[in-house]
Amino acid sequence: MKILLICDLFPPAFGPRMGYLCKYLKRSGIEVVVLTEAIEDETFEFLQNEAEVHYIQFYKRGNRAGWLKTLLLDTFFGYKDRRMYRKALKVAHGRHFDLLLCSTFRTFPLPAARRTAQKLHIPFVADLRDIIEQFAGNEFIAHPLPRLLGLENLIALIFKHINLWQRNRALRRAACITTISPWHQKTLAPFNPHPVKLIYNGFDPELFYPAPVESDCFTIAYTGRLLSASMRNPALLFEAVARLAEAQIITPQTFRIDWFTDSKSEQIIKNEASAYPIADFMNFRGYIPANEIPRALNACGIILLLTNQANKKGPKGVMTTKFFEAIAVEKPVLCVRGDEACLEDAIRATRSGIAAHNVDEAIAFIEKYYRQWLENKHTAIDIDRAEAEKFSRKTQAQQFIRIFEQIISSYG
Repeated sequence: MKILLICDLFPPAFGPRMGYLCKYLKRSGIEVVVLTEAIEDETFEFLQNEAEVHYIQFYKRGNRAGWLKTLLLDTFFGYKDRRMYRKALKVAHGRHFDLLLCSTFRTFPLPAARRTAQKLHIPFVADLRDIIEQFAGNEFIAHPLPRLLGLENLIALIFKHINLWQRNRALRRAACITTISPWHQKTLAPFNPHPVKLIYNGFDPELFYPAPVESDCFTIAYTGRLLSASMRNPALLFEAVARLAEAQIITPQTFRIDWFTDSKSEQIIKNEASAYPIADFMNFRGYIPANEIPRALNACGIILLLTNQANKKGPKGVMTTKFFEAIAVEKPVLCVRGDEACLEDAIRATRSGIAAHNVDEAIAFIEKYYRQWLENKHTAIDIDRAEAEKFSRKTQAQQFIRIFEQIISSYG
């Protein structure tokens, strides 16, 4: 089997889903050729050699004028997809591919993938990791729009509608749609005649596994970015820590919150935490490469997941990769605030922790594992390992392979 993969992100940039998939497809003897946008990011550098990769650079990192120009050209003229399509034909020239896989979090490069598959006379599978409908506001746009005479919201709305129209048009031609949560399945179902397949995000079992580290300080660890407090709201955590400190159950000498995040997320966190007397309990460790995260998780007492209630004004269907990595190392998970949806259901099914709805629940959970740490100098939780195994990247690669085989055998 030979697959052409066209995607918006791929390692070394933040593209774990396709990076890990290529790793395990390669081990199954499947050849993958990747075409993607060049992004200056080294988060997943260790996965970049799992396939032949071709990159297209649309603008240089930090060049906001170049980014805005590209955004406008792409919104109104399909600039990025046109370039991606031309490059795809060059990459495919003189080669045979059995199937085209396109993975995206928004729309690009689905139109290019649809055209390429038609031109090459091969089926295409659309994999949607995230979709515009799941966001609380305009977080689906990579960077905040500059002030444009008060027209920023109008431009965002136009951008949203054009992207949805282009995405849904492309999805109608897909042989199959795969996505990451039951909510995404339901939302995407009307746009394709075939059943939408659920393949969660997950963890690499070769990187993430229990390896407890004894420590002299109990830590709550958060790894990743925050787009907004509307999407990920830490207020319950901050109130819980403030009340535990007031009751003299914890002190800054033995209790810390470690934030492994970027500078923009750090500022959001500090703004949200400013209303609570907890500054002495927080460490900002900076963003770390993905292959360093397992040790950070194994060394902590509790792994923190941030989300918000899933409703019209909040996030929807968000199944953060941090959750799957947490259950892999078998550390207690504290999710604030519980989404009352897919993520909360998965936490309950794996017995991996709590999705707190109020501060009392958060306090009780933190205190329980803080006392476990006082006794053992590390923490652990008895998860349902059979349930957790469903989220292994290795297992998920086999799910993709079965879909590919079925589509290829029936195509034509």
